[in-house]
Amino acid sequence: MALDFSFSPEHEAVRDLVRRFAREVMAPLVNEAEENEVFPRELFRQWGELGLLGVRYPQADGGSGMDKIADCIIREEMSVVCQAFASSWSAHTHLGIWPIWRAGTPAQQERFFKPALRGEKISAFGLSEPDGGSNIRAMRTHARKVEGGWRISGSKLYITNAPIADFMLLAARTSPELTVQAISLFIVELPHSGFAISKLKKESIRSSETGLIHIDDAFVPDDCLLGERTGTYPVILDSLSENRVGVAANALGMARAAFEAASAYANDRLVGGKRIGDYQAIAHKLADMAADIEAAKWLVYHGAWLVDQGRLDAAMAAKVKLVASETAVRVSESAIRILGGAGIMREYPVGRIHRDAMLYVIGEGTSEIQRNIIARALGFKA
Repeated sequence: MALDFSFSPEHEAVRDLVRRFAREVMAPLVNEAEENEVFPRELFRQWGELGLLGVRYPQADGGSGMDKIADCIIREEMSVVCQAFASSWSAHTHLGIWPIWRAGTPAQQERFFKPALRGEKISAFGLSEPDGGSNIRAMRTHARKVEGGWRISGSKLYITNAPIADFMLLAARTSPELTVQAISLFIVELPHSGFAISKLKKESIRSSETGLIHIDDAFVPDDCLLGERTGTYPVILDSLSENRVGVAANALGMARAAFEAASAYANDRLVGGKRIGDYQAIAHKLADMAADIEAAKWLVYHGAWLVDQGRLDAAMAAKVKLVASETAVRVSESAIRILGGAGIMREYPVGRIHRDAMLYVIGEGTSEIQRNIIARALGFKA
């Protein structure tokens, strides 16, 4: 039986919409945002008006009612123009509000989820900590029950959108046991007198604002506890594999952008009276880049299709993320080599793309972690 895969007309319409918006509206903002390391907040409201913040959520809940393939298309096309903008979009639309949609009370959804879908409020997700990263067994942030609410103390590190967020979904230990059931999620409105947020300066995704957070005995009322129940961290665990497919689409977009810049340069740059792309050494680099991108593309969208079929497993998610992120690093490095001296000039995007691509061999689980997951699925004790 012949097998065929093609994007639906709805998927192609989403791609066309996002591609035009990214190139006409987002692209002119990139240089200033990256130089000043400031995210243009107006993008959130514009994304909301276009329905791009709610692409994965049901129409009945205010979303666009589409699928994971559409989500990956948006990520890919945004990442072609600016990975920092795509990262802020991702942190908001996925971990920042997905648990509220999944486990929040009706009142919490009205107060936080729905305004976030419209881009009226910006969200962040506070999990990683200075000493333990995302390892819940090392989590020190804790919440103590008091009359009328909770007292929270601790710290969070590398929190995307924290400096610009209107609210944060915060993970904290509500009991001393070393289990996921001991971790609960709180929705905290910002600014908050007990939360001191310091903006971090970064080499990668510079205009996606990232924060270090110190929490000093901060009081939050009972209605800030997600779902008004403890032990809600498993809600986050349910989404991690799917999000690895999502960030793989981000990496695919960066690889495409680097290839497009290198190909254009190889066509325009003349040495010895001919285009540098006509020299075999450069042509072979471009050929390898094109092949790697094509392979990563279909792996990413196969992973998205598996999500939509309810068939994605952790090992497959790891394969998708590993291949796409390593492709983005490899292709962007090749692009710098093709451009030569121009490759390290800010006039060209390939240096920025390479810095941004390095994020995804670290974030959402390092490449080594992905290899461990794959190896264990093969029966080896990596």
